[in-house]
Amino acid sequence: MGDYLNVGSTLMCPHGGTVTAVPSSTKVRVDGQPVVLSSDTFMVAACPFMIGPTPSPCLQVSWQSTVQRTDVGGTKPLAKDSVGMCKAATGAVQGTVMIQSTQAKVGGL
Repeated sequence: MGDYLNVGSTLMCPHGGTVTAVPSSTKVRVDGQPVVLSSDTFMVAACPFMIGPTPSPCLQVSWQSTVQRTDVGGTKPLAKDSVGMCKAATGAVQGTVMIQSTQAKVGGL
């Protein structure tokens, strides 16, 4: 598996909101930017999703599938094939993360 995610990767919720990773470690870098780990914090901004007349934006991401053969300090990194579930404030799953861009090279793993 290649195409690792780093903090510069483009991620979106299924409704067009922007997903931003807050890295917990900067030791391993991909294309000069910290690799993204499944344990990192992911915030969703500007999600316009509504349930009827009630706003129900995606606010967080929970990763269900990660890179299996590699780890960074005991935590699994994320790649193009990883699956993240976008969730509302209630914890309701509202769809999967759309991964728009990744990095193919990684060093230090």
